[in-house]
Amino acid sequence: MMTADEHYNKMTKTPVSKLIISLGIPTTISMLITNIYNMADTYFVGTLGESQQAATGILFTLQAIIQAIAFMLGQGSGTLVSKSLANKDTEEASRYVSSAFFSGIFLGSTLMVGGLIFMTPLMHLLGSTNTILPYAKDYGLWVLLACPFMVSSFVLNNNLRYEGKSFYAMIGLVTGGLLNVFLDYIFIVHINLGVFGAGMATAISQVISFTILLFFHFKMAQATISVKFISKKISEYFLIMKVGFPALVRQGLASLSTGILNNLTKPYGDAAIAAMSVVNRFSSFVMCVGLGIGQGFQPVASFNYQAGKIRRVKSGLLFTMAIGFLFISTLAIPGFIFAKDIIYIFQKSDAVVDIGTFALRCACGGVIFLSLSVPVNMLYQSIRNVKISTFLSLLRNGLLLIPTLFISTHFLGLTGIQISQPIADILTGLISVPFIINFVKNTPNEDD
Repeated sequence: MMTADEHYNKMTKTPVSKLIISLGIPTTISMLITNIYNMADTYFVGTLGESQQAATGILFTLQAIIQAIAFMLGQGSGTLVSKSLANKDTEEASRYVSSAFFSGIFLGSTLMVGGLIFMTPLMHLLGSTNTILPYAKDYGLWVLLACPFMVSSFVLNNNLRYEGKSFYAMIGLVTGGLLNVFLDYIFIVHINLGVFGAGMATAISQVISFTILLFFHFKMAQATISVKFISKKISEYFLIMKVGFPALVRQGLASLSTGILNNLTKPYGDAAIAAMSVVNRFSSFVMCVGLGIGQGFQPVASFNYQAGKIRRVKSGLLFTMAIGFLFISTLAIPGFIFAKDIIYIFQKSDAVVDIGTFALRCACGGVIFLSLSVPVNMLYQSIRNVKISTFLSLLRNGLLLIPTLFISTHFLGLTGIQISQPIADILTGLISVPFIINFVKNTPNEDD
């Protein structure tokens, strides 16, 4: 384990591009593996039928809700832990991470109990049809049972990242992801447990991932998780939630907009819901490259901004946008060209392939603009500018996507559903440009 001085020197003296890559690549790999197991769910469940596959899209919305809570606690506490470590105050850092960790267990358990009690209305609210409902409940049972582990795992993962321990965070998520794919194959193909088995595989892998991440946090992190460090100050919990609020907005709106999309797609049948489920999974796979590099930039921005190394923050922002554009384009362009083949891998139905092909091509064009919007959003969250970060978080899945969904669906029907997310992605990227220019040009450097 590094001393406080060694950690400070690493974060403030390592070349910015090297530091972001070293922190971002493990995070990117983690997110890729996570999305691969999401797509494995989609693939294996897709062999069972359209309604079963559509159920994975419904539960994707529920998982986004869980992640919204987790990212609020994880990124909120992680940013504050990074600030405390920049000030070489490990006791304060321990208070933030301990408070967030145990709050995550409590909130995850609360969501689990509420979700299990109101399972049927919850699945309908998320966009399930009557034919999808039995499969959504089979999958949802296990997702809800795993909820406390999922929330606390994301808290652990984010805090390891913000301490510059992305490699260990990666091991926890990658192990869980690979286990999920293996268990999907065993439970669905060999034991014939269907959607119930896919949900069980997800729950088991989440518990294993949590265990590994907790072990690494105890062994490698400077901040300590312990009951004795749980804060007794309400103000510190509000501070964690305030700093993490943009992440809650970002993820919460993702779940809300996906639920709206599912409900607007209902009149076009289970094939349309299944098609958009596949498109969303592949889009998330491409998007995670930009998010992974952006999350590698977050601890660099947070630590160096607190340490007064503003030039390093600016250089890191520009580098993150450039490398994010390169990586996202590398996946999005083949996705555009081979859209029909990609959809066919997951679902052989002609109706699903027809609907999904056009939607995926549109989506691949839109995600490229995330290389503009994601890094600047994460920048303002990392430097604790909550107002701007929250506004930027509201754009993609809220202020832009939700109105676009209702308007375009009203006038264009199913085509409107297919083009709404790409339109929101493009507009979000363009609106982010002035905020990028403002920070780079108008924020004083340390020697100004």
